[in-house]
Amino acid sequence: MDPVTDRIPQDILDALTDVEMPRLPPAPDLTEQMQLEGHDIPLHRAGCIIVGSGAAGLRAAVELNRRGGDVTVITQSAWGGTSACSGSDKQTLHTANTSDRGDDYKAMARAIRAGGAMDEDTAYVEAVGSPRAMASLQYLGLPLPQDALGGTLRYQTDHDEVGRATSCGPRTSRLMVKVLAQEAIRLGVPVFNHTVAIRILTDGDGAARRVVGLLAMQPKAQSEANPLGLVVFQCGALILAAGGPGELYRDSVFPNGCFGSLGMALEAGLDLVNLTESQFGIGTRREGFPWNLSGTYVQAIPHIYSLDDEGREHPFLGDYFRTTQEMASNIFRKGYQWPFHASRMLDFKSSLVDLAIFREGQKGRRVFMDFNRNPLPVPGDQPFDLSRLDADVSRYLGTAGAAQAQPIDRLRHMNPLAIELYRRYKVDIAADPLEFAVNNQHMNGGIAVDTWGRSNVSGIYAIGEAAGTHGATRPGGAALNAGQVFGTRVAEHVAASGAAVAPPDAGIAPVVAKALGTVTGLLNPDSPLSFRAVREEVQARMSDHAGIICTPDQVAAAHRAAKALCARIGREGLSYDRPGEIARALQWQQMALASQAVLAALDHYIAKGGGSRGARAICDPAGDALPRARSGALDAFRFRSETPADQGEQITVRMTEGALGIATRRNRPFDESAKAFFERDWPAWLTGAIHDLPTN
Repeated sequence: MDPVTDRIPQDILDALTDVEMPRLPPAPDLTEQMQLEGHDIPLHRAGCIIVGSGAAGLRAAVELNRRGGDVTVITQSAWGGTSACSGSDKQTLHTANTSDRGDDYKAMARAIRAGGAMDEDTAYVEAVGSPRAMASLQYLGLPLPQDALGGTLRYQTDHDEVGRATSCGPRTSRLMVKVLAQEAIRLGVPVFNHTVAIRILTDGDGAARRVVGLLAMQPKAQSEANPLGLVVFQCGALILAAGGPGELYRDSVFPNGCFGSLGMALEAGLDLVNLTESQFGIGTRREGFPWNLSGTYVQAIPHIYSLDDEGREHPFLGDYFRTTQEMASNIFRKGYQWPFHASRMLDFKSSLVDLAIFREGQKGRRVFMDFNRNPLPVPGDQPFDLSRLDADVSRYLGTAGAAQAQPIDRLRHMNPLAIELYRRYKVDIAADPLEFAVNNQHMNGGIAVDTWGRSNVSGIYAIGEAAGTHGATRPGGAALNAGQVFGTRVAEHVAASGAAVAPPDAGIAPVVAKALGTVTGLLNPDSPLSFRAVREEVQARMSDHAGIICTPDQVAAAHRAAKALCARIGREGLSYDRPGEIARALQWQQMALASQAVLAALDHYIAKGGGSRGARAICDPAGDALPRARSGALDAFRFRSETPADQGEQITVRMTEGALGIATRRNRPFDESAKAFFERDWPAWLTGAIHDLPTN
């Protein structure tokens, strides 16, 4: 009997894995109509529209409502996005350490931006705002664990050398969505579910251009008078919180249907930034139950092997590492070095595991974890033994009390929720091996914003994974924290601007008519190009040529092909089989554009000599870095090291008159020597001068 798991009742395990979401009240009736070009389009007016019902979007909705804002949320699928449906063994919220010592916000900011290509002021905003974000979630009922004296329990996660991570289990972000949704419902925030945003509506030119609304689609709104199911949402402020472009990749751990808003943002003339930066790591694919295999899944040190077409088993990691101890220790380190990182392919480190798994997939083999077997020995070396592990691994397992003989028992001891979670989806990892692969997991780039979450178009904000606030790397769980911090700051700024005090009443028919013409021009039932064909082409190209292994020639060719696809869509439009697929067709048109933008930025970065960093290895026969395996040098994966100067800048993408333009800008600085002074600085807070609003 295990002294840890024996005292955790089943009902507690159930509550942390089966998180029931609140029931949404009915959305308001749409009583106002617009008549345009044969379409009778319902109209809803709100001071602020938020696109997305994840943790970041709901945080903004709650905070803006509390400040007197007239706010409405629209969502493709309430409780169906990344926040509500994704996670890992003990999904991380990364905040200032309060467990056994205070924290230094400046040091935390340096850690958040350590990978480069991140604005220094943004990192400080995330650091200093993190205690407030965590405390407010706890106030709403988020069950973050504490010790007997009230300190938050902490652990170390990826890109985190201090131990600023905390968790309430594998469903941390879903629990965040739950408590925020309950508060939004209590406050009476209207939520329009099953509503797909398709075009941002703006008016004016140049610096005077500002948001006036959003064109969306609702299948239930389709009728003879409204054949496309269109709905207009008129607003004074728009917050994009629709998550990341999970559908970009075939090999993805995102839930199905995660399109994000990057294509729509490009079409509206918004600047995007850091599209070259993503995260990839091991996980189970979304064809079954998509989940990240970080933390204790690998810290239990399971046996990893592949199967070929004839069912033969290959313990392939033994071909890469020199000793059983080295192999087992690096399997363990995937727990807190979960994302692939090019530099960790060198010197027999943990990302050599990712590369080995990737190569097995290239061979057409399926890869598995078996929690009922310890790793097989490296050929010619001693068998696996818990007493023969690297010092950091032995120390961790010893402190955790994980000295059980088999991986499944070590996993059950350290984190029984990890087993319970898969059982909820009819996968019993205590009985059967678990199939997995290297998948796309997170977009670090997105819409370029300032320290208040403002984009380059007046009235449009971005938060969560839609915002490009992360650099080349980020500590695990920093994204959840960033969404809460910026959700609050955006709400503060929108409230201070006065844009969301009341619904706008100006006419916007000409703007809607222009957007309607663009939409109808893209929909062509007779086109030979279907949105399904676009999906297959985009996902294959991104997974095969823009994953963890990239080459200059392949990325350049992929960029040309993506550009040609977007041009073809513009000429021929997209076909669909039934009216219910119209919105999905438009989403794939925008996803094709987002794919072109990612590849354009990546091609630009590589062509100017950019090296390997974060999620991608830029392989080049002339590269200076050469991974090695036990069997010898891996010459095919020789790669360029990152150029230090590139850490100080970011690549931006903007679409102007149908063409994508690429530029670079320096990271915004943060002066660590600057000191606030109460009497001097208080008036700026009292008068709202801190919000940097226009004076005219």
